[in-house]
Amino acid sequence: MYTWKKHFFPGLFYLLILQFLLSFSFGDEAMGAELKPIRVVTPNGMTLLVVAQHSLPIVSVEVLVQSGSLYDPAGKPGLSNLTAGLLDEGTAGRSALEITDALAAVGARLSVRASYDYVTAGLRVLKKDVETGFDLLSDILVHPVFDSSEFKRVRTIILGEIQAEKDQPHAIARQAFRKITFGSHPYYHPVKGFEESLPEIKQADLVSFHRKHYRPNNAIISIVGDVTLQEAEVLVQKYFGKWKKGTLDPPKIEPAHALRSKKVRKIEKDLSQATVILGHVGIKRTNPDYYAVRVMNYILGGGGFSSRMMREIRDNQGLVYSIYSSFSGNQDPGPFSVTFQTENGNARKAIEGILLEINRIREEDVSKEELSEAKAYLVGSFPLRMDTTRKVASLLPQIEFHNLGLHYLKEYAELINRVTVNDVRRVAKKYLHPDHYALVLVGRQKEIGLEGSIEQ
Repeated sequence: MYTWKKHFFPGLFYLLILQFLLSFSFGDEAMGAELKPIRVVTPNGMTLLVVAQHSLPIVSVEVLVQSGSLYDPAGKPGLSNLTAGLLDEGTAGRSALEITDALAAVGARLSVRASYDYVTAGLRVLKKDVETGFDLLSDILVHPVFDSSEFKRVRTIILGEIQAEKDQPHAIARQAFRKITFGSHPYYHPVKGFEESLPEIKQADLVSFHRKHYRPNNAIISIVGDVTLQEAEVLVQKYFGKWKKGTLDPPKIEPAHALRSKKVRKIEKDLSQATVILGHVGIKRTNPDYYAVRVMNYILGGGGFSSRMMREIRDNQGLVYSIYSSFSGNQDPGPFSVTFQTENGNARKAIEGILLEINRIREEDVSKEELSEAKAYLVGSFPLRMDTTRKVASLLPQIEFHNLGLHYLKEYAELINRVTVNDVRRVAKKYLHPDHYALVLVGRQKEIGLEGSIEQ
C-alpha cells in the first residue's frame, strides 16, 4: 500500500499526548468482543460505521472509496494514485496552503492513501474541532479542482520516486515478479504507475476519474472516538449529505490466470547479494480458506523467527539474512510470495530449501505445537490492530469493503481457532504450487549460477 502524504503539525502535540494516554485507557474496550460498531446507510448511499469511545476527546475518521489502481484505465497506470495525491492540493473553495493552514490551526492530522483496491482519506482531530475537520475532509473528497500547476508538480515528484526505485533491488524484483505473475491484470503495475505511463495522464483524466469513482454510494466512512451515533449521523449529513450519487459501472476484470509452468527472470545487477522473490497467484480476501491459509503461512514463512523457513534456511543452514512468505488477500486474488536476500552464491541452495519446505508442508502434517503457536500468535496479536481509535477507524472500512460483517471483530479468534492440522495440509496442497511459480533473481547472475531447472 502506497502512502501519498500526511499533514503533521506542531499543534498535534496535544492530540498525540491524548492519543498516547488513550493507548492505555482503550485497553480491554478495544477488544473485538467489546467493540460494537453500528452500521447505517445514508440517503445518498454512503455506508457509515460508528464506534463510540469516550475515554478521551479524540475523533478518528476514515473514508474508503473504491477507486484504487485496479480501476486505472488501460494505458494510464498511476491515475488513481495521482488523483488521490491531488485531493488536498486545492479545492473549489480553498487553496493548498489554506487547507494546510486550516489543519494546523486545530492541530488535526489528515492523510490520503492509495492502494490497489481503494483509496482512503483519514482524519484525526480533537472533539472540539470535529466540525472543522469534517469540513476539510469533505471538501477535499467532494470538491478538488486538480489545479494544473499542482498537477504538474505532483506528477514530477512521483516520476522522481519511480526513477529512484530503479536502483532499489527489492523494487526491481517486486515489479518483475508482479509482471510475470499477473500478466495483463491491473495488479501487475505499481500503484504509482510507470515512468512511461504518467506523462500520458492529463489533467482532464483526473477530473473524469474523480467524477466517475468518487461518489457517496461508492464510499464507506468510519467514525470512532468521542462521538455518539446521533452526532455522527448529523456530521455526515451536514458535510456529505449534498454529495450526489453516481451510476457505478466498475470494469469487468478477470482474475489473473494461474501459472502453468515455472518462469524465471534474471536481472543483472552489480551487487554482492541477491534479492530473490518466488511465488504465484494466491487467494482473495473473501476466500473461505483465508483463515486456514493464514495459519499455514505463519508456520511456513510468515511467523518470523518461529517459521520453518526462518529456522531451517536462515538459522540451521545460514543461507539467508532474512526470509519471509506472505499471502496478500485483496479484492481479486493477490500474490503468494517468498522473499529473501543472500550472498549471490547461496541463492540456488536457498531456493531449493524453500521448495523443500513448501513440499513438506503440503505432504506432511504440521505438529500440534506448531499449530498451537501459530493460533496463539494470530489470535493474541489481533487486538493490537484495535488499540487506538485510528486503528479501529482504519479497520472497519476494510471489514465492510470485503463484506466480512460486523460480527468479524468477535468471530476472528474463533475462525482462527477452528483451523485443524488437516486444514493446514489441505490448504497447503490447494494454494501452494512448487511445480509452477515465478522466480525473480536480482544480482550478479554469474555468481548466482542458476542454470537449468531447480531441484525440487
